[in-house]
Amino acid sequence: MSKFSISRRGLIKTGAYVGAGLAMPTIFTSSANAFTNEPTGSTVTLGFNVPQSGPYADEGADELRAFQLAVEHLNGGGDGGMLNTFSSKALQGSGIMGKKVEFVSGDTQTKSDAARASARSMIEKDGAVMISGGSSSGVAVAVQALCQEAGVIFMAGLTHANDTTGKDRKANGFRHFFNSYMSGAALAPVLKNAYGADRKAYYLTADYNWGYTTEQAVRESTEAVGWETVNNVLTPLTQTDFSSYIAPVLQSDADVLVLVHYGGNMVNSLTNAVQFGLRDRMVNGKQFEIVVPLYSELMARGAGENVKGIFGSQNWDWKLENQLGSRYIGTNAFVRSFGEKYGFPPSQAAHTCYVQTLLYADAVERAGSFNPCAVVEALEGFEFDGLGNGPTLYRADDHQCFKDVVVVKGKENPESEFDLVEIVEVTPAEQVTYAPDHPQFAGGDLGTCNPGA
Repeated sequence: MSKFSISRRGLIKTGAYVGAGLAMPTIFTSSANAFTNEPTGSTVTLGFNVPQSGPYADEGADELRAFQLAVEHLNGGGDGGMLNTFSSKALQGSGIMGKKVEFVSGDTQTKSDAARASARSMIEKDGAVMISGGSSSGVAVAVQALCQEAGVIFMAGLTHANDTTGKDRKANGFRHFFNSYMSGAALAPVLKNAYGADRKAYYLTADYNWGYTTEQAVRESTEAVGWETVNNVLTPLTQTDFSSYIAPVLQSDADVLVLVHYGGNMVNSLTNAVQFGLRDRMVNGKQFEIVVPLYSELMARGAGENVKGIFGSQNWDWKLENQLGSRYIGTNAFVRSFGEKYGFPPSQAAHTCYVQTLLYADAVERAGSFNPCAVVEALEGFEFDGLGNGPTLYRADDHQCFKDVVVVKGKENPESEFDLVEIVEVTPAEQVTYAPDHPQFAGGDLGTCNPGA
């Protein structure tokens, strides 16, 4: 099994395990005091599991760039990025607990089975002590469960479904990214102000757990401000042409189409909707509108002109600190480091993966141990700042981060290909905070930490 580093052109082999006499990872030992893959040498290995193929591959590529940058900064390379702005000062650019950080990567293919197999290989063959990454909530839920069983920490990447920190929450798993409920809570007031309370919405929803919870969250939030839901139609994740799903919208009395699609799916469905003339229609005496609850600069780039004026929500935006000031300190430091290395601004997927890597490393340093249960204790209830989102809490009840949510829309007159989204409003964390037993998150049991071996 080989270890890799990442370049802009892809994966570059930097070293390989050789010989049959290698010591097996801790997961195969039975020491009473050991934990899974306890680092015993001068290095520690992290596992980055991202979609390198499939509809979310663009997000995965940006996640890998961010992971590489985080490792570089943890090992003392580059300009240090957000290590310089992070409110915790435990990390000194000397690795983690004095051990040089190495990493391995895998392709989730945006498929749960493939993602679990990849993560298992990184844990059992490469000795990864933490797994991160992913751009699908179905993948995140599957890998989080595997990490719980194996006794390693899972620092979720881009996963937006309520389930990840709801019914499928696990003690060994943590999510920095926001969720479906938060998108609905942030978007509904903005949509009401922009389009009025008397609206009829038609949903096209990705047929997996992210789609289900996001449709529910946006539907319940918009119905609470007066909107009516006309229909909800599920679409396969593998769909590339959505024409057959768009046509029935024309026969309904809906005056808003909500595309609960992400990545390449959103680019394709939005393109089809525009081709069918939806944005030029008048229905019920109103201009027909399209809403995309969750999107990013990467998706906006793929959608081109079609994304102009369309509302959505984001976990973070690379322009936050420049536009809204020092509350979002850390944003510019990350954007500068990422831009100098790769030549363009980072996406929200890149941001959350970079931050999750730093948060894991910091928790180990503060705990003084790689033991997963010590890391869990260090992260639960942890309040921090300086990582680009403003003051943030990792809630102990469900391991969900609570922070401000960014409401955006496609820019009418973009200044560059990397500036296609404008910040409309930043919704305060208090407005998107909910009780741990909220109905949209019911049925989950965090359980207890598993240190593994």
